Amino acid sequence: MIQLKTIFSIALRAIKANKMRSILTSLGIIIGVAAVIVMLAIGHGAQISIKNEMKTMGSNLIMVRSGVATSSGARGGHGSQPTMKKADGDAIQEKIAAIRLAAPVLEETAQIVYGNANWSTTITGTDNRYFEIKEWNLAYGRFFNESDTKNANKTAILGQTVVNELFGDVDPIGRTIRIKGIPFQVVGVLDERGQSGMGMDQDDAVFIPITTAQKKVMGIQFPDQVKMIMLQAVDAQSTYTSQEEITELLRQRHNLGANKEDDFVIRNLTQMMEMMESSTQVMTILLGSIAGISLLVGGIGIMNIMLVSVTERTREIGIRMAIGAKAWDIRLQFLTEAMVLSLIGGLIGIVLGFVGVYLVSIFSTLTPIPTLMYVLLPFSFSGIVGLSFGLYPAYKASLLNPINALRYE
Repeated sequence: MIQLKTIFSIALRAIKANKMRSILTSLGIIIGVAAVIVMLAIGHGAQISIKNEMKTMGSNLIMVRSGVATSSGARGGHGSQPTMKKADGDAIQEKIAAIRLAAPVLEETAQIVYGNANWSTTITGTDNRYFEIKEWNLAYGRFFNESDTKNANKTAILGQTVVNELFGDVDPIGRTIRIKGIPFQVVGVLDERGQSGMGMDQDDAVFIPITTAQKKVMGIQFPDQVKMIMLQAVDAQSTYTSQEEITELLRQRHNLGANKEDDFVIRNLTQMMEMMESSTQVMTILLGSIAGISLLVGGIGIMNIMLVSVTERTREIGIRMAIGAKAWDIRLQFLTEAMVLSLIGGLIGIVLGFVGVYLVSIFSTLTPIPTLMYVLLPFSFSGIVGLSFGLYPAYKASLLNPINALRYE
């Protein structure tokens, strides 16, 4: 049997002797590997983005919003019926073991002013449980203290965007801003969060005590009214199992009879995020599979070219058989050529794949993230394709009759 080193050397010489044909043969593999890397990187980037979004939103979240108001047949959106109270959230946290924290939330867009600067942003009335649920830390300053909430103090915590727009390089702690003309003292600045998965600037926000929002800023219709309650369950599974308990407790507190509809809406954000992540995984597989088809097309191209090569090199095959080469040696030679073409194409495809990933990240809003597995997978597959589609030409070459092969012109 001819040594593997010799077979490899012969394969390389055969490839070099027909450079253009070798390049065209490998083109399908090159495009296929590059496409798979780019597509999988895009899908993986989307998954990472969703996971980061979940982290910024907080973990194991449930949102309870006020229900839908109806007036003269016209139905408002969720939250238009003022049914939720801060006390509802406190009761849920106290009585339902699966709920770890319950933060009241009142939101409104308003103009805030500092000196000659002004900025329109979201004003959120809440308490310190909100920041704990969102796992949002301070850059400097302090959170609300007990006195702020109890006495409805006019204190504010700012997001980084608001700080940049109003204060620039000036330290905002201790300074006074005006919200709807009402003076508020800045007591804290939050860590920078950046954009959410929906493209919203999470740092463009001002937070004030929930009692201050209720009594002095938001103009609520009923005492203790809130727009929604943000709940954090003890774990992901509890976000599903606790919903029935939450519904039962709120119906009792709101005195809803058996025939009355719920005057609140429960949204399991954990479930929504899991569905988004699952959809992204499916999309990643789909994109990778579509790109992988080009690898199969490349394999067919290799088989066609190798079959042509067998015909062109019939006399060469006959000479080798005549001087002692066995059928297995001929098969191994042609298989090696097919494998080398595929692997060279795979290596070039990896380079082009990373170029494609870079271009996508530069010229689009997508953030592709390649991983070692997503590189090795298409490269390994390219080798398998070369081996699989090289089998038939190699087998056909090994079946040639030496005498007839020597006579071939």
